[in-house]
Formats: sequence, structure tokens, C-alpha cells
Amino acid sequence: MVEQGTHKPLVGGSNPPSATNTSSAAPMTDAPMTALVAALEAACRRLALPDGADIVLAVSGGPDSMALLHLAVAAAPPHGWRLSVAHLDHGLRSGSDDDASLVADAAAALGLKAHVRRTDVAALAAERGEGLEEAGRQARYAFFDEVAASIGRGALVLTAHTADDQAETVLLHLARGTGLAGLSGIAARRGRVMRPLLGMRRASLRDALDRAGIEYRIDPSNADPRFRRNRARAGLVPALEELHPGAVESLAALAARAADEDRALDALAAADLAARRSADGTISWRPMPSPALGRRLVRLAAGAPAPGAPRVEALVNALGERRGGRVIELGGGRRAMASSDRVRFQQKG
Repeated sequence: MVEQGTHKPLVGGSNPPSATNTSSAAPMTDAPMTALVAALEAACRRLALPDGADIVLAVSGGPDSMALLHLAVAAAPPHGWRLSVAHLDHGLRSGSDDDASLVADAAAALGLKAHVRRTDVAALAAERGEGLEEAGRQARYAFFDEVAASIGRGALVLTAHTADDQAETVLLHLARGTGLAGLSGIAARRGRVMRPLLGMRRASLRDALDRAGIEYRIDPSNADPRFRRNRARAGLVPALEELHPGAVESLAALAARAADEDRALDALAAADLAARRSADGTISWRPMPSPALGRRLVRLAAGAPAPGAPRVEALVNALGERRGGRVIELGGGRRAMASSDRVRFQQKG
């Protein structure tokens, strides 16, 4: 059940002076905020966000999400957007209830309904054998989806991921080895979730909030070096910016181009796969596709979740060598049986 939070007003706080501001509902009259409102509207047009939509704003209380909240409120009237707010308290640190209070109070001051919930993410991570970051991510998106579904079938979710988040994600994917899908980084739109701030810098958003006197919270865990993203944020990104000013924007542009090319290649692979598939379900490997297309054919034929790169590579190599009688385990109870020029995918019962 989604609940509307009722929290005491935020008093004091542990933020540095630059992060503790006078109001969470300041008027949007400052020039930087006005420019950002226009940028948000332009991004929403590119994402095909329709007028009259029900929109859930994912707000953590940090500067990026508080900027999203105020920018969306300023942009909503001419588009007829119906806004509400969702906040998930992960319960990972003392003071997290103050974040929830700030979000609930800011939403109330702006005339919006706030859906606030507390979840024990540490317990979820232990139960599932996952890291805190992944468990928190899954819990957040499940909550946002639940809130959106409670509002209406067509409700959308807006998150506050920025160009900085995009650059960090691309670098993390590069570090572990990735293809075009990984280089695409954070999707601008996936399902009901949209990310209209991906073209904006974190520093610009914070500066605009400070100028407008809008309050936000700084999560101290963002500086915890145990998390890989924090190490990328503190070390990799500044080093790249020193080597090449504008590296963050360049990485964000790379991600956008990679996403375009990834979609185009997937469309080509899907058409080729349909032409190669026989009535008995087997897939012809003649004529032999290029290795790049072959990998995509394998991933598409295997279905979601995509098999890991080593398994895909093993199957493509076996088919390329015309080695019959090979069985390649693809994970998730799936396997592929390769003959000299055909392959069959099976789900083990």
C-alpha cells in the first residue's frame, strides 16, 4: 500500500552552509532556474512526454531531485501535467527521516501529494545476496512503479539523473568491459520511466537552487568510498575533466550516440533473426553473419536476461567454426545446441 507521509517539519540538519537554504518552495523567478525550466520542457518534448500526463516525481531530497521537483512544478501548468511525489527512505542511516520530512513538506508547500515509505534496504540486500546499491535501486523502482500504477495506467515516472550520473555510469561500464549497450549508459526513457535531466550538469542545478534559496539535503553516503560510483565521482571524473575540460558532456554525448546505434543494430539483428528462423524453431547460421551481428542474433534469440558475454562469444565461435554437436549453457536454465550450420535454443525443464 502506498501511503502519504505525514512528517514533522525539518529543523536544523547536518548539511554544510551552502546546502542548507531558506525555503523548499521558493518562487521560480531566478534567471538560471528559468533557463533550466525551458531546458526541462525541451527534454520532455524529446522524450514525447504528453500534455495532460500523470507524473510521479522521484524525489530523494538531494539537490538533483529537488531541482527536478521545482522545475517540473514550474513547467507543468501550460502542459496540464498532474504531478505527485514519491520518496523511498532506505533506512540506512540516522537522519534519513529528515530527508523524508523535507520532501513531504516541500511537496505539501507546492500543493502536491507525497507518497513516502520506509524500507529496510540492508535487510533486502542480505536476503537477496545483493549489494546495498543494487538492492536500493530495485526497491526504489519497484516503489515508483507501484505509486504510478496506483495513480493510473498511463502514469509516468521522472527521475533526476544528470549528465554527471551518465558519465559515471559509462566509466563504470567501461571499467568492467562493455559493448554498445553499456556505452549507452542510463536510458533517457525506459517503459514508464523518463530522465529529462540527463543533459544537465549537477553543479548547474545546485547553483540554481542556491540562488533561488531552495532547501535540499546532502546524503553523506555519497562520499563513502566503499561504493564504486562514489570513487568514480571523486577520482575518475575529475581526472578526465583535468585531461579534457568538458569530459562529462562528451561522455554523455557518447552515451546518446551509442544508444542510437545500439537501437539501429538491434533492429537489423531482429530482421535478420526473423529471416533465419525456421518453422521448427531452429536458426540458420548460413550465410554466416559477421561476429558483431552474430552476437546480437544470439542475445535476441536467447531472450531476456541476455546471456553473459563469455557464453555469447563461446556460441558464436562454435557456430563460426562449423563445429556440430556443441551445447552451450546460457544461464537462467537456457542452453543452445549448435550443429554445423544451425542452432536451437532451449529452456531446460
